[in-house]
Order: sequence, then C-alpha cells, then structure tokens
Amino acid sequence: MKAARLVEYNRPLRLDEVPEPEITGPHDVIVKIGGAGVCHTDLHLIQGVWAETLGVSLPYTLGHENAGWVHAVGPAVTSVQVGDPVIVHPVMSCGTCLPCRRGEDMHCENMAFPGLTTDGGFAEYLKTNERAVIKLPAGVEPADVAPYADAGITAYRAVRKVAPLARPGTTAVIIGVGGLGHIAVQLMRELGNATLIAVDVNDSRLNMALELGAAHAVRAGDRAVAEVRRLTGDRGADIVVDFVGNDTTHRQGIDMLRKGGTYSIVGYGGQVSVPSLAMINNEFTIAGNLVGNYSELWELMQLHAQGKVKLHTSRYGLDEVNAVLHRLEHGQVNGRAVLVPA
Repeated sequence: MKAARLVEYNRPLRLDEVPEPEITGPHDVIVKIGGAGVCHTDLHLIQGVWAETLGVSLPYTLGHENAGWVHAVGPAVTSVQVGDPVIVHPVMSCGTCLPCRRGEDMHCENMAFPGLTTDGGFAEYLKTNERAVIKLPAGVEPADVAPYADAGITAYRAVRKVAPLARPGTTAVIIGVGGLGHIAVQLMRELGNATLIAVDVNDSRLNMALELGAAHAVRAGDRAVAEVRRLTGDRGADIVVDFVGNDTTHRQGIDMLRKGGTYSIVGYGGQVSVPSLAMINNEFTIAGNLVGNYSELWELMQLHAQGKVKLHTSRYGLDEVNAVLHRLEHGQVNGRAVLVPA
C-alpha cells in the first residue's frame, strides 16, 4: 500500500510502498482509511520537536486523525465488524492500567499512538485496536469527521472543562479560530451560555467564527487586549481558551482575564509566566488540555450527527500531502485539511 513516511527530520514526507498491516492480536482492528486529518502536530513531528520525547525510530507513517471502514478484525473483537464506518481514537489504550480504568485513555500507561509512536493513517490502511474505534452514527461519512479524532476532541475536552463557568452574563474568548478554534466556538455555543469573542489574525476565520456563533470578532495584535476589555466594560473575560499558545497569546490571554478568570491552554510552543502575587491577588486559574478521551469522542460524534457541530474541511489526495503541510505551515488552511487515499 501507499504511505506517507517521515524518513528524515526537517525533510518532506516520502511516499513509499509498504506492506499492508496484518492482524496479529485478538483485539486488533485494521481500518481502510477514508480520511486522515492533517494537524500542526504533524509539522512538529517533521521538525523533530517530539523526537526525544517519543523516542521513535525513523521511518514511520504519520497521521493521527483517522476515520474509515473496518477492513479486518481479530478473533476477540465483538463491537465492530468488517464494513462498519468508524472514527479512530488516536490512542491505542490497554484498558487495565489505573488511568484507563478511570476513563482517561490518553493517560494510558501502556499506550501506542498511531502517527506518533507507531505507523499512522497517512496511508491506505491503519492498524489499531478495538478500544480505539467508535462506530459512526448513520449518515456520517468518515472523510467528513476524521479531524474530530484529535482536533475535535481536544477542543471538546477544553470547552467541556470550562463550560460550567460559562454562565449567562459571562464572557468567553477563543484565541485562534482555525482548525481547533472553529470547533470550540460551536462547542462553547452548545455547552455554555457565555457571550463569545473570537480573536484571530485572519479576517476570513473571524467571519467564519461570527457565522458559527461568536458575538464579536477581534483582530489579533497589539490592540486585542484593549478591545476585549472594551467589549467587557473593562472588566475582562471570565474565560480565555488559547488555541495558539505562543508567548504573545500567553501574555495577552492572561491580560484579558477578569479577577477570578480561567485561562485554558490548548496550543503550545510558548512559555506562561505569571507573578505569584498576580495569581493570588486575581485568583486566576490556568489549565492545560491534552487530547480528549474515548467517551468525549463518542459524545462529539453525537453532536455532529445532530448537526450541532460542523467541520470546515478541504480534501486532498494522499500524494498532495507535502503541499498540504506547506500550506498549513504558512497559515493557508482554513479549518482542517483531510487526506483521502485514492
């Protein structure tokens, strides 16, 4: 089969012919890929940012946002059968460690992570396990939902944490309304009751955020904090969710908060620095967010099937992967890009 492989850091992916994955364990599931989302994490992997953390050996196949159809199953698999359309939770969890038993699959002590630690879905077929697959609701096509497998549940987890704070009369700011942020705007609209302010450098993304439920759109830059303050009567926002995560947005995100506010971080790359006196005096809460768990992905699929959350996507062939990654790196992808094998 054809697969897009990371052969050398800081070099384009290489399209190789590799053997199709095979069933080797009783709970294995092989998925015929219908769509694989392209993520900023893929750029970080190519750049070697995760090299020491993951400790993987090159080459391997990228792609951790995957959906498709069940192609083959191990002898102990009972929850899906060949032909079922599925979305794949990015973590292959063991089910027996304490984090798994608590339902927090992404903290599994024995995990494998296709696309990061094992071969992923930038290919025609993907090997995963039964614990990772969720049968799609009727009428939902795999290519339409693949990015939910990471971008979607990361946004869902972040919003779900702060949604109880988004009471009527509160204000929530979404910094960065691209691939994850445009999902978060809709989720905050559905799960909370706050007035939404979208912040981004791109006018088309801001317009999309307004269409999806944001009450105000603020152009990112030197005046962003002042504008958020103006829109909140100089009180500041109750909630700020940062999908960018650089030094500038960290500083501005904190400055946008009112006393008792919560700053929730999803994007990464910068460093958060807040004097302890400011933390205490303002009673700020700062929270980090990893990818969501299996149950959160299932819940998100229900919202999508009900038409309450929609993905803005563009589709490309697998052989266009390097061109898509280039566009993503230069901010030229609005929403999420999805690779669809021929």
